[in-house]
Amino acid sequence: MKIISKDEKQYITVGNKKLELGFTTGSCAAAAARGAAQLLLTKKTPETVEIMTPAGILLQLVPDFCHMEGDTAVCGIRKHAGDDPDITDGMTVIARLRPGCGPDAEAGICIAAGEGVGTVTLPGLEQPVGAPAINRVPRQMIREAIEEAFEEAGIGHEEINLTAEISVPGGTEIAKKTFNPKLGIEGGISILGTSGIVKPMSRKAMKDTITLELDVKAAAGTDPLVLCPGNYGTAFLKEKYGIDPEGAVRYGNYFGYTLDEAVAKGFRNILIVSHIGKLIKVAGGIMNTHSRAADCRMELMAAHALLAGADADQARAILSCVTTDAALAMLDAYGLTEAVMRSLAEKISAVIAARTGDGAAVTAIAFSAEQGELFRTFVNHSCMDRCS
Repeated sequence: MKIISKDEKQYITVGNKKLELGFTTGSCAAAAARGAAQLLLTKKTPETVEIMTPAGILLQLVPDFCHMEGDTAVCGIRKHAGDDPDITDGMTVIARLRPGCGPDAEAGICIAAGEGVGTVTLPGLEQPVGAPAINRVPRQMIREAIEEAFEEAGIGHEEINLTAEISVPGGTEIAKKTFNPKLGIEGGISILGTSGIVKPMSRKAMKDTITLELDVKAAAGTDPLVLCPGNYGTAFLKEKYGIDPEGAVRYGNYFGYTLDEAVAKGFRNILIVSHIGKLIKVAGGIMNTHSRAADCRMELMAAHALLAGADADQARAILSCVTTDAALAMLDAYGLTEAVMRSLAEKISAVIAARTGDGAAVTAIAFSAEQGELFRTFVNHSCMDRCS
């Protein structure tokens, strides 16, 4: 059995690097609830708290503190993200366990949000509007942790009647630096995690965030859906077209995944705005645009320059460029910019059409910092008249 404790760490290998695993805010909340339950039942402060994560890794965690406040047991567990650059790393997740529970109890346990834990304000998320932003798996983990403590004390489930309030001091400020405000989670962070374990550089975490944001947009009836890889795209949207950048979904490098999810969720008008350095890769059928996955920007630029009439020396010169902006300047010098952009637009349109079928009308706009808008692709029909 794998164990993560203060004395025994677990690692994964990413590329040629050995990276330490961490644990989620959901695991912290469950462990804190377990520690509070043990204190409440035994009147003894636990030195360590054990919980089994959905990933099958046993956590043996040392509480930051565990004490009584009147009839309420309070326990805090510090979040450790391992080698993942998680904004919540080092924050303390606190469970306050007190007698009594309202009519919405599940197995005698109510789960409430305290300081620093957000509230859901928009439909489309895992929890309903008005509920604490504590996801389904962490809720289940919290309940199971409390039930296990009661079982160890020889007390049956039917005798549980408790409220578990989860709080994260500092969570309100930290949440402003996350996607939460865009997702409709106000007042704090979310308590998350489906496996209980944080894997460094998790692709799944990024994809889950994209899916959540698309769910919120779908529930709000957003039309058209605006997609950008990141801040360059959203800044261009605002400056060039006056479109609120907060309305755009940032998909990072997951072009294909985001397009698939958007079509599956029923979006029928999609606008993609991207720097040419990202979008040109789609002309090569590349759906993950991270440079580690593929970097054929100059090869594609040179190939389409050849199609547009460039000679071998000109193609070699383009291949020697480091950035797409430099390659564009070279195309200008050769008088080939318009023809190459038209060729790229046609190829990108064909790739997007093959990916989406007739599932959506897609417009993709490529731009550069120096030249502004370079081209638009049109799959099915343009939605720009509905975006500007």
